[in-house]
Amino acid sequence: MIMGAFNDWRWKSFTTKLNKTPLKGDWWSCEVHVPKEAYKMDFVFFNGKDAYDNNDQKDFCINVEGGMDALEFDDFVLEEKRRELEKLAKEQDERERQAEEQRRMDAEKAASEADRAQARVEVEREREILRELMKKAVMSVDNVWYIEPSEFKGNDMVRLYYNKSSSPLAHAKDLWIHGGHNNWKDGLSIVARLVSSERKDGDWWYADVVVPDLAFVLDWVFADGPPQHATLYDNNHRQDFHAIVPKCIPKELYWVEKEHHIYRKLREERRLREEAIRAKAERTTRMKADMKERTVKMFLLSQKHIVYTEPLDVQAGSTVTVFYNPANTVLNGKSEIWFRCSFNRWTHRMGALPPQKMMPADNGSHVKASVKVPLDAYMMDFVFSEREDGGIFDNKNGKDYHIPVFGGVVKEPPMHIVHIAVEMAPIAKVGGFGDVVTSLSRAVQDLNHNVDIILPKYDCLKFSNVKDFQFHRSYSWGGTEIKVWFGKVEGLSVYFLEPQNGFFSAGCIYGCRNDGERFGFFCHAALEFLLQSGFHPDIIHCHDWSSAPVAQLFKDHYVHYGLSKARVVFTIHNLEFGAHLIGKAMEYSHKATTVSHTYSREVAGNPVIAPHLYKFHGILNGIDLDIWDPYNDKFIPISYTPENVVEGKRAAKEALQQRLGLKRADLPLVGIITRLTHQKGIHLIKHAIWRTLDRNGQVVLLGSAPDPRIQNDFVNLANQLHSSHSDCARLCLAYDEPLSHLIYAGADFILVPSIFEPCGLTQLTAMRYGSVPVVRKTGGLYDTVFDVDNDKERAEAQGLETNGFNFDGADATSVDYALNRAISAWYDGRDWFNSLCKRVMEQDWSWNRPALDYLELYHAARK
Repeated sequence: MIMGAFNDWRWKSFTTKLNKTPLKGDWWSCEVHVPKEAYKMDFVFFNGKDAYDNNDQKDFCINVEGGMDALEFDDFVLEEKRRELEKLAKEQDERERQAEEQRRMDAEKAASEADRAQARVEVEREREILRELMKKAVMSVDNVWYIEPSEFKGNDMVRLYYNKSSSPLAHAKDLWIHGGHNNWKDGLSIVARLVSSERKDGDWWYADVVVPDLAFVLDWVFADGPPQHATLYDNNHRQDFHAIVPKCIPKELYWVEKEHHIYRKLREERRLREEAIRAKAERTTRMKADMKERTVKMFLLSQKHIVYTEPLDVQAGSTVTVFYNPANTVLNGKSEIWFRCSFNRWTHRMGALPPQKMMPADNGSHVKASVKVPLDAYMMDFVFSEREDGGIFDNKNGKDYHIPVFGGVVKEPPMHIVHIAVEMAPIAKVGGFGDVVTSLSRAVQDLNHNVDIILPKYDCLKFSNVKDFQFHRSYSWGGTEIKVWFGKVEGLSVYFLEPQNGFFSAGCIYGCRNDGERFGFFCHAALEFLLQSGFHPDIIHCHDWSSAPVAQLFKDHYVHYGLSKARVVFTIHNLEFGAHLIGKAMEYSHKATTVSHTYSREVAGNPVIAPHLYKFHGILNGIDLDIWDPYNDKFIPISYTPENVVEGKRAAKEALQQRLGLKRADLPLVGIITRLTHQKGIHLIKHAIWRTLDRNGQVVLLGSAPDPRIQNDFVNLANQLHSSHSDCARLCLAYDEPLSHLIYAGADFILVPSIFEPCGLTQLTAMRYGSVPVVRKTGGLYDTVFDVDNDKERAEAQGLETNGFNFDGADATSVDYALNRAISAWYDGRDWFNSLCKRVMEQDWSWNRPALDYLELYHAARK
């Protein structure tokens, strides 16, 4: 027998019996069908059991002519795989559709049962009320009222008589009946004017009225005029008048119909409510997806002055042309440029492609090269060199150039990232650091990577924000038992370490005399947890001084004991604290970042950073679009998007003015949301408040000072302003989350005059709400706010439009320069100003772009 297959045993296997031939010698033969995709046939012979002739373990092979070559076959297999994946994806989509349909049907059934139950409850409540009412109802009251005929039913015309002589209406010139039925079930269903009767035994009046259908009891009062115009009533001493309908329909039939009516009403209300929620959720998802797509394109174009591709979206299986401008790189002036390319972070099965000499392009100093993108590519990787054999390289400062490939049959394998941190919003948040840990982790997880967070189990954690909280395991380190708890926070997996030495049972996150010892212990315990739990993360990301020891501990101890796969990334959120520990982390980490490009340059000369600039990068923070979202914000009066920003902000300003007791007027409103510290430029804040008032504007400040002297100073200023400018100024000197949302939405401008600001989230949140930032040019403020008068070219270089007002100095004249221009712009051109509000709302300051930058850094750390 023969056993074989084609193309290195990868295609169309077969097993066939051979027959002895008449040829001289012991020759056997068979026929084998050779498929058109074959370039080689591989085979062995055997006896059908356990005896083989496999050509001394090399197998037999015959080259096939006229079929595909090896590369064509690879593409063919990948195309087959793509079709199979598409088929599987369709099947999965159908399964998910059916599962969703089943969930919808189950939810519909549960909702229907809930509505029926509520209808029964409401009917029973109405029945009880009506029972009590019918106990009071009568057929007539002597010398007050009666009805003719005495026997009547629904839809009958009856005459109701009323003796006004002894009532509050005794002197009324006009008499009206305002009536209803069944405890006023449908409101006013009977309205008629009474006329005088000829009866002589009193001052009798009457009206002809139609008894409403389905009425058991008639309800009414008398008045001196029709509805909306009456001033005097006889309402039977606030009990109203009630009469029994003698010939009413069977009560059980009525209540069955009533229950069904309530049920239908509840169903319709639920349908409308769910439709509105679904429509809003779909629009929210669509807006976020559109913003993300724009950001990815901007990310691809962000290096266009150096390199770009045609087409911009690189598709697997296509040919792409890479354009490169050496004039803006270390290869400027070189006589030749060579293109060196591979795929999938340099791990593709084909390896690196042969170096390719780039040819002049039509556009100026650019050169170009074309390359076929394989079907199993998810990333295109390349660098440039001056010669075929190397020489000087442009490798993007060690990170290489990477462009995502779409539509491939292979997806990028997920990385495993572990954050070791002492803050995490919203459960253990002190400052912006806690927001970054949560938001960055969510953004990277949304890009299909695996993220875990290790956090101390403080006794002051906000456990209400932790889902599925449960005991995970215990382990020992340093003579201490450490209990590990697990829970989900904002959709993220969090491991809480609880050492039994009481280090984190202090009622606070920071502020203990032994903070250094506490957090040092935590860093060691976190690495020990990773080791003992068998974790093998790709990236360990630590933050600020509090988890900085992780870098040195990892390098000195754990890299040799099972965590060798990991690379350490360290982020500086604020260099003000723990310089010695930060310096050690800078030395021992594989890559280091801080929270904006400008801040990275501002601190580059610091002695703990300067020796390590080759691995130090600035990556802007973002804001969480789910928390700061004017379209879904429960703290503002109406939801809005860039399309209705003017109406949304007008309503928010009116609500803000009303809440704080400011004059309800269309005036420029400056908002200030800050911690009151010298870092935040408090002397500039004070001056700006008075300048705004001088310009006939309104100002709202929200914030408090950790320093009691500064807090007291602002309390005195608040008292002065609330006395002299009560309709235009309000200082709220305490933390108030709902009010912060209303200020962001209601203010025209948000002022951030910080003396230094590593990143700053206030100006980013302001723009999310269509408020125009007025900032000092420092740190992240300079990186994100582009002056409408002075920064057009700088904005265009970032692929952005101008979006605010900024200033250089730290004195009154400097802040006036920006604030005066801002307020004048508001007064002089409202249409232009409104278009600016729309523009800043449309800019993406979320974690979409920073997450991509961090992933590039993680990959560079693993190179």
